[in-house]
Amino acid sequence: MKKIRDFSEKIEEKIRIYLSHRPKLYALIVGIGIVIFWRGVWHTTDFIHNLIFYFQGNITTDSLSGTWWDGPLSFIVGIVILFISGAFTSSFIGNELILSGLRGEKRLSQKTETEIKGEEEFISDIKGELETMTEKVEQLEKEVHKKN
Repeated sequence: MKKIRDFSEKIEEKIRIYLSHRPKLYALIVGIGIVIFWRGVWHTTDFIHNLIFYFQGNITTDSLSGTWWDGPLSFIVGIVILFISGAFTSSFIGNELILSGLRGEKRLSQKTETEIKGEEEFISDIKGELETMTEKVEQLEKEVHKKN
């Protein structure tokens, strides 16, 4: 099972990095994956609703004339597209996802606790330096105003 997971993560990473260099293609593939995923959810729900309520005719799609596996197949295909593109767990495809692929960074779920703490310390150090610089600029402004 671990080998399968590692293999799928390697494939996902390669595809994500490839697509991050092509943001329009990335957005198109993820958009298609989202639409297919929700189509599958919608059709499967309609089919189950019809089974439960014994085909009462209160349906939003024509699931009576379609095949029973249409919804679940769309659902599975959508999930596969979103998993392979690396966008399944992200709520949107934005700059950070694309930039992390360009930089070859790991996703937050792949980072260790040590890496996350290191990043927190780095950000904290930058914040401290900014505060120090702000104080020095304010002191310089006061000195300039005193001289004028």
